[in-house]
Amino acid sequence: MSTKTSWVIDPTHSEIQFKVKHLVISTVTGSFKTFEGTVETDGEDLTTANIQFSADVASIDTNQTQRDEHLRSGDFFDAENYPKLTFTSTGLEKTGEDTYKLAGDLTIKGTTKPVVLEAEYGGAMTDFYGQSKAGFEINGKISRKEFGLTWSATTEAGGVVVGDEIKLAINIQLIKQA
Repeated sequence: MSTKTSWVIDPTHSEIQFKVKHLVISTVTGSFKTFEGTVETDGEDLTTANIQFSADVASIDTNQTQRDEHLRSGDFFDAENYPKLTFTSTGLEKTGEDTYKLAGDLTIKGTTKPVVLEAEYGGAMTDFYGQSKAGFEINGKISRKEFGLTWSATTEAGGVVVGDEIKLAINIQLIKQA
């Protein structure tokens, strides 16, 4: 029987970013500043990973205070009633040397949908303090409307203000727990 290995996300060396089209012609990049997550594997076998992740919706940051407040409101995330977005993995399938398909259930604003993301293993290192660390880059796309983020507006010329497709760009550094 193999030993369980536990890891936690190192928030100081990780970032959770998203991009969305604005007025169809430009892209707005945002991030969640407060998040946490754990990964548990059987020994060193990454395909056995059980991943739990959550982000505080109120920590959303798009570099523009008014827009952030609008995103926290009932028009979008409704942070007051749905303070966290969560992800629970359902499978991690090796697709190449260091690449994986990460499947899981994403819950935003009380709506849970299955998603599949691309994950790339960046390797493992021991830092100056003797801690084992591992890095991953995770990318994917989701439809915001599928998660109840349906607010929409059009410009006078008929252009869409906010696109439906959200691109996720996540860089995670994990710290192995003793």
